[in-house]
Amino acid sequence: MAAGHPSVGVVAAIAAMLAGINDRPGSRRSSVRRIGVPALAGAAGLFAGTYAGEHLGAAALTLVLTLLGLLAGGVSAVGPVASAAGTQLLVTAAVGAGMPLPESAAQRALAFLAGAGWLLVLRLALPTPASLTGDFRFDGERAAVADVYDAVAALLDAVGTEHAVARRAALTAALDHAQDALAGPRLRRYASSAAERRLHAQYAAALPLAEAATALAWAGERVPARTGQGPRRLAAAVRRNAPTGPLPAPSRSVPALRALDDALLHAAEAFDRGRGGGDLHTRRRPVAALARTVLGAAGREYGLRVALCFGASAAVAQALHHAHWYGQHRHWYWLPATAVFLVKPDLGPLASRVLCRAAGTVLGALLFAACAAALPHPEGLIALVAVCGALIPVAARHFAAQTTVVTVLVLALVMVGGEPQAAAGRIGETLLACAIVLIAGHLPMPGQRAGGVRARLVAAGDAAHAYLTHVLGESDDRARRWTLRREAYRALAEARTAIALAGAELPALARHSEGADELAATLELLVDTTTACAVHLDDTGRLTPRHVRRLAELRDELARRRERVALRLPELPPAGQHRTAGHRHRTLSS
Repeated sequence: MAAGHPSVGVVAAIAAMLAGINDRPGSRRSSVRRIGVPALAGAAGLFAGTYAGEHLGAAALTLVLTLLGLLAGGVSAVGPVASAAGTQLLVTAAVGAGMPLPESAAQRALAFLAGAGWLLVLRLALPTPASLTGDFRFDGERAAVADVYDAVAALLDAVGTEHAVARRAALTAALDHAQDALAGPRLRRYASSAAERRLHAQYAAALPLAEAATALAWAGERVPARTGQGPRRLAAAVRRNAPTGPLPAPSRSVPALRALDDALLHAAEAFDRGRGGGDLHTRRRPVAALARTVLGAAGREYGLRVALCFGASAAVAQALHHAHWYGQHRHWYWLPATAVFLVKPDLGPLASRVLCRAAGTVLGALLFAACAAALPHPEGLIALVAVCGALIPVAARHFAAQTTVVTVLVLALVMVGGEPQAAAGRIGETLLACAIVLIAGHLPMPGQRAGGVRARLVAAGDAAHAYLTHVLGESDDRARRWTLRREAYRALAEARTAIALAGAELPALARHSEGADELAATLELLVDTTTACAVHLDDTGRLTPRHVRRLAELRDELARRRERVALRLPELPPAGQHRTAGHRHRTLSS
């Protein structure tokens, strides 16, 4: 505004708003990918949409937007960051095609990158309120690693109780979060500073502790109350960035407790010396695997549904835009942009998304109308934009609250850009988009439904099979085993999330995922049992009859449940195929 180019500021502010929506609590380093990748996709969408809007007619433009919806929907099946990138690509493509701005496509894209980049710079440079002392650069990473040790202690406290299953799931979530926090730029195989190497060592030292705690939970026998004190002291040491001091030794009466004691000794050494954590043992998904996800059942279902809703919304908006009886339809791009946020299956159940979007938009439009009448222009509107920007992280906790804040922010930006107040139009466009998405979202689609759930279950089955095969095989590579264990539990957590979202849909959609939750539960029991087998084999070199019997039971149960949901999973190795007492195995030095 001060430079006399409000339209450039509007584009940059839209980018900062979307970047704020994509940001989540966690480490600074992980925010680079979480914010940066969708920002690049948004700039590309803005460039493509602007160019298409300037050179194509209504029919051709609708076709291009539909094809973009097909592409972005397929990519969204890859994961959360890819989903955010696909959403931002489509939203900015619609905005670029319909928003009347004087800048060229390249200038808009650069302004968009500047707005998102400004928020990313602030995210990386500014300390959080809770970390004003010490080395605040790693506060997110340090908190994430400390939470892992606290989760291990909580699981040990719950061994032998009805809370053990929930605590094991919480430990998986903590490990996933820490793994993501340590996977950002410059936190790679060879860390670039002593603080980073120390964090890697502390995270790596938690993996055998988590394995031993899971084995104890599987056995189901209560452990002494002091067993969880050691992991809690390790958590406090991580948070303070200080030495651990003396650790209470647990009993060594059973293999899992002996493994826990060895893991505590190893952790104490890693904490004191800051060694041994240079490699997180994480594997990137190859391009071929990503392509299979995009072109697979989940990607096709995502892509077709997003393309249908986005294309239909664009077609209706274009028809209204060119209809003489409708009047001037200046903000036709709101309709397809709103449909994008509503149709994405990974953002929550469809019916609740529609209701929250409608309620949030109505409330936000009414709030803005009151603010616009009372505030001076443009200073008051700029202040309103700043206030709404500050509220985005808080409002992101609920879709209706987020919609309310974003509605106020967008309507303020529209007026800052020189256009008239458009609260009533915003309500009408949103309600129309809700109707389109409700209809298109429940239409029958070609192929097998619940593709996202099935793809996650197949990935979880493959990961569980690889983990079990490694444990029952002839390998003593513990680092590899911990990597496979992490991948199995992460894949199961992703499958559980997809199943929960599908199960919360209306019956017409939810019925396609029936039986998936029971299959995921069986796979979780299999991975838990595999972990117990691994710990026992390390200590004794052989499996007990209980381990063999349980593996056989889970093999049969998995086969039955797999048939019920008509899903192909790899065949498990025979339950009796395991290492013998004479097999060479390593133990940690005491």
